Amino acid sequence: MNNPGQTTKQKLLEKILVVDDNEVICSQIKWGLADEYTVFSAGSVDAALQIFDEQLPRVVVLDLGLPPHENTSVEGFRCLSEIINRRPQTKVIMLTGNDDRANALTSIRLGAYDFYPKPPSLVELKIIISRAIHLANIEEQNRLLQRSIETTASDSWGMIGQCTDLQKVFNNIQKVAATNVPVFISGESGTGKELVARALHDASSRKDGSFIAINCGAIPENLLEAELFGHEKGAFTGAHSTVQGKFQQAHNGTLFLDEIGELPVNLQVKLLRFLQEGVLQRVGGRENIRVDTRPVCATNVDIAAAIKEGKFREDLFYRVGVVVIDLPPLRNRGDDILLLANYYLRLFSEEHNISVQRFTSSAISFFKTYQWPGNVRELRNRVQRAVIMCESKQIDASDLGVVEDVCQLDEQEVENRQGEPRMVSFAGKTLRDAKDAVEYELLSAELERSNGNIMRTADVLGVSRPTLYGLLKKHSLLKI
Repeated sequence: MNNPGQTTKQKLLEKILVVDDNEVICSQIKWGLADEYTVFSAGSVDAALQIFDEQLPRVVVLDLGLPPHENTSVEGFRCLSEIINRRPQTKVIMLTGNDDRANALTSIRLGAYDFYPKPPSLVELKIIISRAIHLANIEEQNRLLQRSIETTASDSWGMIGQCTDLQKVFNNIQKVAATNVPVFISGESGTGKELVARALHDASSRKDGSFIAINCGAIPENLLEAELFGHEKGAFTGAHSTVQGKFQQAHNGTLFLDEIGELPVNLQVKLLRFLQEGVLQRVGGRENIRVDTRPVCATNVDIAAAIKEGKFREDLFYRVGVVVIDLPPLRNRGDDILLLANYYLRLFSEEHNISVQRFTSSAISFFKTYQWPGNVRELRNRVQRAVIMCESKQIDASDLGVVEDVCQLDEQEVENRQGEPRMVSFAGKTLRDAKDAVEYELLSAELERSNGNIMRTADVLGVSRPTLYGLLKKHSLLKI
């Protein structure tokens, strides 16, 4: 099975290493793959590692039982561990006996890509190898993009992405940073509004001044005025000294007013007056204090609706929104999702000194299909938690909290979603029971959608065909 756009000549450049002490199986696989790949073979761990170091194959087909301990998995696990340690991006497909499911699962935890029962079917093995190489190519593209991004991190102010919408944001920052006009940043929670505000500050002539941020929705209304404008000694109970407000602290710098849509209307009037005149009075004071600061405002509320409902002054919006920068939600950023996921995987693996090397196909499928209501902040938190909590060298969908999230969905909401399985109640169930129930529902629904097409079901669920057969058998869904 050829990958889209991949010629036979290109495939011949892909190297496959078959490791099995059974010469018949080794020859059979080598013969079956020789017309599409450059195939090497070895009958022992030492011979396999020598070839591996010389040829650097993209895929290794590895038998668990190797000499001198053919009846155990010791040598197979040793070979797998050496390969993954030397070149983590290698896709290792384990060959196992029918009663070796426990060892096969252990192989996956150690970093294997997939496992396949012996004796192998060449047709199905070719499909698994083709998918493995396709995934390896995607991962390589992500690594190249990541290296490119890391070398220009200072230019993108810590914001990572290649999508068209984010490139427009970068261009807008470059255009308006050198000016002194107020900027209004709109976008859902977690899309990086404060990063944009900091970027505007760092790229402006005010970069040597202070960058002061305040969340207008996080401070009680009776304290917010004093926080913004400052207060005089004795202005209210507890005001034991004169205190500068955020505006004055940001003199000659930038003031970032986050969630300005939550600002009470009476303070909107006072803010508008300050923006028009450039002077303020502290709470309890009469002195006019001139302050030079650039306001950058942000909100995740629908500001047009807030204006229509009388919750936000239209004249204030025109004053703070001379330039508007819209941040795209993560679900609309395409391949940026995987790019960010791999960036955070590498970042947190190094930060916590944990050897987690990759995402499984089910995790990648989750990244692509999940709607990301918490945007980049949610993605960052999920990957960090998965790096810390996962028990193998690769992160699976379950490590990202997928089961927990499905369990927390409102049952009626799930039932009303067309084309999606209706989830059962999980009350009183263990996590393992809940996971089994989720697996059963997803398998049943996808089989029904694909009219029993095994290949299509495996592709949608992000698993190999043998893995799907194992799951179908486990849940008594395999129809002979």
